[in-house]
Amino acid sequence: MPTLLETLTYQPVELAFGTSGLRGLVTDMTDLECYINATGFLRFMAQAEGLAPASTVYLAGDLRDSTPRILKVMAKAITDSGHHVVYSGLVPTPTVAYYALTKLSACIMVTGSHIPDDRNGIKFYKADGEVLKDDELSIKEAVAGVRAELYALEAEKSEFSGDGSLKHHVTLPPEDATAAHDYKLRFRDIFDSDALAGKKVVLYQHSSVGRDMYVDMLQAMGATVETVGRSDKFVPIDTENVTPDDQAYFKVLAKQHPDAFAIVSADGDADRPFVIDETGVFHRGDVLGAVVADWLDADFAGYPVSASDAVDKHLTDRHIHWQHTKIGSPYVVSVMYNALRAGSKRVVGWEVNGGFLIGGDLQVNGKTLKALPTRDAFLPIAAALVTAVQSGKPISGIFDELSQRFTQAGLINDFPTEVSKQIIQRYSEDTPEARAALGQCFSAAHGFGNITKINSLDGVRMYFDNGDIAHMRPSGNAPQLRIYSVANTQERADEIVAKAIAEPGGIFRAIEADLQKQV
Repeated sequence: MPTLLETLTYQPVELAFGTSGLRGLVTDMTDLECYINATGFLRFMAQAEGLAPASTVYLAGDLRDSTPRILKVMAKAITDSGHHVVYSGLVPTPTVAYYALTKLSACIMVTGSHIPDDRNGIKFYKADGEVLKDDELSIKEAVAGVRAELYALEAEKSEFSGDGSLKHHVTLPPEDATAAHDYKLRFRDIFDSDALAGKKVVLYQHSSVGRDMYVDMLQAMGATVETVGRSDKFVPIDTENVTPDDQAYFKVLAKQHPDAFAIVSADGDADRPFVIDETGVFHRGDVLGAVVADWLDADFAGYPVSASDAVDKHLTDRHIHWQHTKIGSPYVVSVMYNALRAGSKRVVGWEVNGGFLIGGDLQVNGKTLKALPTRDAFLPIAAALVTAVQSGKPISGIFDELSQRFTQAGLINDFPTEVSKQIIQRYSEDTPEARAALGQCFSAAHGFGNITKINSLDGVRMYFDNGDIAHMRPSGNAPQLRIYSVANTQERADEIVAKAIAEPGGIFRAIEADLQKQV
């Protein structure tokens, strides 16, 4: 009898880990592929983490069109692995992650975060929090074992058809709203009911899974909330790729709501915050993190090397120890855990996308803010708004207190992954040759000075003698190349990004052409 593999009518594409979780095209995320990865994760949990038989595994998802189907596959994988599934509904990633953490249980979140709707993803959590980079190899090995077993089954005995879909219909368990309730309660415990009294907050809802929950949470802090931009179609808005159209929309909202204290939003799975001031200016997550660290009276902060150097100076001036990491929440989590082991007491971390993490329980206003070592969007939003209220300043004013360095980020699509790898390999060492070669592309004609240093902790980060910083970094799971900029003016920061990603004759395409000539 033919095996399942022999009867597949398509070429399987294996899911791969990106900076945080699995991501892939929806067409590649067949029922079979998703089931293999979830079952492999649960096998890893049993073998390496002591997940006992008949354990509870929590499950949730975002608002993408493909999410309900994948959720059903996850539920089946959990049940088939001998565990009990609790479905927490369509809620923010930090909602189900926090609840599972309080229960010392594993959880699975189906989300592609901010990426377009033709893609999706799966994020796994262990009983003590995020899957870390050190776990990925063991998970991959477990997944490979499951894959081999399922592919070798006789096709007639397999539960999957030749197109990779399940043969039989699967239903999700009834929704359990406890995770959502406890997530809201977490913030009601530390923010007073009049913390934002008299303040109007405009909430850009689009397709964020936190769009309704955030209304309740902001109102619980005393704010008057006006919602805008709700969408039935998924909107792949990204805090690390705020486009000119996004910026223009924020300005329009500020003009339409001149009495707004702030405009706020979050990405698709509500773990990346948008804090937009009363003038319609978006404030990037790296500087937002510094504001939140101040409010929490942190003594240690971990954040990626792509952050503005204004953050480094701000924390140094306040005697807060800090450490740069590679890009991705697992790296930030690892640094936070190391700081706790070294004796730091108030340990926090964040990413340039604004997702904020807390390493251990903190006392805030005499109340306990429980640890949540995964990206959260609501805490930085609430902390920034409360900071402004407490200081008697507008939202713009609390960011004016930081050193006036300006940042921007963007990306270019359809940039060959192999070319990105060649860039990293070629410029991984800070040598005169590497500086000279990069200087041919990041040249005086584009307004750059001489390169004084190259940092290759994660990607290629160039420092110029005129104060500019340009940071190239390939995507972990898509044919994209990102650019992060830092400059002395916002116009210059924007210009660096625009010149890098311009089509067809921008800096990135020039680097690509140069490398292809050398092949």
